Amino acid sequence: MIPAERIWDFLQRLTPQTRSFLLSELERLETCGVDVPGSADIQAKLRTEFRKDGSSLNRTSPSRYFFAPLEALLVDGAPEHANAGRIARSSVAPVWEWISRDLLPTMARDYNAQMKDLIAADKQREIQQAASVFQTKVAKSLEGVLASPEGAAQVRTKLAAYTASPAAYGDVAKIMGALRAREALAKFDDALPARITKFDDAQVSKITTLLDTFHSKNAPAVPFALALIANRLKTPWQLIRLATKPARSKKAADVAATPYGISVSMVLDHLEDRRLALRMALKHNRIVNAREILVEIYDAEYALRVRIDEFDESEWGARLHAIMDAITTLVEAEVSRFPDEVGHVLDSRSLRSHHSLSGRLTHLAWKGRDAITDSAAFCKKLIGA
Repeated sequence: MIPAERIWDFLQRLTPQTRSFLLSELERLETCGVDVPGSADIQAKLRTEFRKDGSSLNRTSPSRYFFAPLEALLVDGAPEHANAGRIARSSVAPVWEWISRDLLPTMARDYNAQMKDLIAADKQREIQQAASVFQTKVAKSLEGVLASPEGAAQVRTKLAAYTASPAAYGDVAKIMGALRAREALAKFDDALPARITKFDDAQVSKITTLLDTFHSKNAPAVPFALALIANRLKTPWQLIRLATKPARSKKAADVAATPYGISVSMVLDHLEDRRLALRMALKHNRIVNAREILVEIYDAEYALRVRIDEFDESEWGARLHAIMDAITTLVEAEVSRFPDEVGHVLDSRSLRSHHSLSGRLTHLAWKGRDAITDSAAFCKKLIGA
């Protein structure tokens, strides 16, 4: 095995951008369950170098300003699933490398040179203008390249030189869409409440009105708008209310047919991400964190199955079943490390709050409210007739 000192000496000879790219790739591999010997120490040193401010890019890097409009859409981990409305944080570094070296090398070089001078002089207004101009150029270039099968195939091939992640190509298309709608998304985000603690009917109606306005002019970017809403929710699974509330019935098919039916898939995406987070928490023996994640997962699972009729018979149900099977395997492997007489906090029935009396009462309240809502809608139809 090569000594750690020699590995670090080699890494120091690489450019900062390449080291940042390496960090993202090592994190992606770890999240996917690939163990790279010595990776933990290398990641720790690279994070100290690049993430003193908690961001995925160096604070003074021109690329940080380029990706700034997308920051609220980035998701940690290595989501190899669709993850509608979200962009993998691990894709940022390799996509920037591809933009700089293959897509628009000359323009990227000019942008970097211009930005370094502006950043050094702390000219914030000019910095934002320069970033906006380059964002527009990249978005238009991506639109042209991805328009043909040949261009798309070339993008896939080039990206493979920077990352093995199959999500990278999809993220390039998302980056294009998010950049094209960045101004509309910024206005939409500003109009949202700072925090949505209670996503009740009144709040759902207000948010739906905002969404309808956004949808009328920016339909392809709706998943990004939904992701911004999800960021504000105290309870992530409640995003499905944007689909269940306007649905003709609570049946899965009717919920899927609503303009924001994709919100259910996005909640499933979130559960996939939480599964990855649970695996990482267990791997690093962060049991308290794992318990919190598991409670969130169980609550979301319960809500999906109770709030949407015929859920288990739908494609959503099949996907949820696969997710929960994977989570059960993780939990059982952790619990099995302890003798039966000792027990384990992750094996406690209390984690599934809906099994408690208060949980059953909440279920009855949901069903009662649904019945009242359905009756009111039926009466309105009779009156109208």
